[in-house]
This record gives sequence, structure tokens and C-alpha cells, in this order.
Amino acid sequence: MIRVLCNANSSEGFIPRRDVSMTEIHGPYNNIPIVSGGQSPHNRSILAFFAGGNHGVVRKKLFQHWGNKEDNDIQVYTYLQKNHNYTELLSRSKYCLCPSGYEVASARLTEAIYVGCIPVIIKNNYVLPYSDVLDWSEFSVQVPVANIPDLKRILQDIHFSKYLEMQKRVMEVQKHFTVNIPAERFDVFHMILHSVWLRRLNIRLLYS
Repeated sequence: MIRVLCNANSSEGFIPRRDVSMTEIHGPYNNIPIVSGGQSPHNRSILAFFAGGNHGVVRKKLFQHWGNKEDNDIQVYTYLQKNHNYTELLSRSKYCLCPSGYEVASARLTEAIYVGCIPVIIKNNYVLPYSDVLDWSEFSVQVPVANIPDLKRILQDIHFSKYLEMQKRVMEVQKHFTVNIPAERFDVFHMILHSVWLRRLNIRLLYS
């Protein structure tokens, strides 16, 4: 059996060579989520942004160090004020924080990619989607949970030229996370099917 899971947690029985890690996507009811370029990388005034519930070990540590503080660089909120637009804040951010909550996966990874924001992956035991063909180091930053206190320094140490290169890669991989009806070449449906096909080859080789 090949399982296709959003919550691809290797500590909870997910087996990378057999199972498929599928990106979690939050779409408007009865609609297709919108993919855009967001702000120009030169006009993004927020270093890093996150808004969401304070639940799970990782998020509790994130809020402990960065939550609701008067810091224009690292903006971490539980709930946004009514005059703030979540998608707009994502599109104005260079980096979008993607910490684990109750589960290791969340839709914030794709929400970041959809607006051209570099995902900052703060998770333990998470198997990244489509990593057979995508090199996540080219368009994301992976920060160990233990390094959350150093988050600002880690991101500020990334040279702007490196940031521009990574942001360009984010824009290039958008098509692999896009939902199309009907499906189009290289979109998320094809990425899932390709991953299943690769696992089928692995299973055949293991038991041949």
C-alpha cells in the first residue's frame, strides 16, 4: 500500500521510500486558491511573518521568543487586527515562517509559495513534499526548532543576493504547487502522481 499524506511525519510511521508526502493546500470554499507574485522582492519591508494559533510544542516556543513583540523585522501574531490583511502581509514579507502546530504539516508552506515568499520550515521529522525532484534548499530555509531564539540572526545573515536567488526559485516552483481544473502539466496533481509512480517502482524493486 502506498499512502499519500499531508502529515508526512517520519516519527509517526511515514516511510519516505514507500509513502508520498503531499503538500497541504487551503482553498476558498468551492473555489481554486489564487497564485500570485506578491510584492517585488525589492519592496518587501517585513523580514519574517507568521500569524496563527499558539498550539503545539514548536509554535509555543516560537511565540515564547517572538510572539506579539514590537519588532518590525520578525512579526509573529496569534490573531490579526481587523485592519490587517493576512495575504497582504504574506506578500510584503521576505520570509514566511512555517512552524508545526498540532500536526507537522500545515497549509502555510503553500500559502508562502503562492505569494512568492520564501518558506522558513521549522519542523521536526517532516518529510518535504516532492523532494525526489525538488531541491528545497534552493527555495526555502530550514531552521531547527532548537534555533528559534536565533531566528532573526539566521535570516539577516542571508545575503540579499542569495535571498533574490531563492525568491526567484520560489516563483519557478509555484507551478508545481498550483491547483488546476482540469489538471495541467507539472502542476500539483502531476507532482502527486509522479511521486506515487516513483514509490511503485521502489516497491517493485524491493520485492522483486
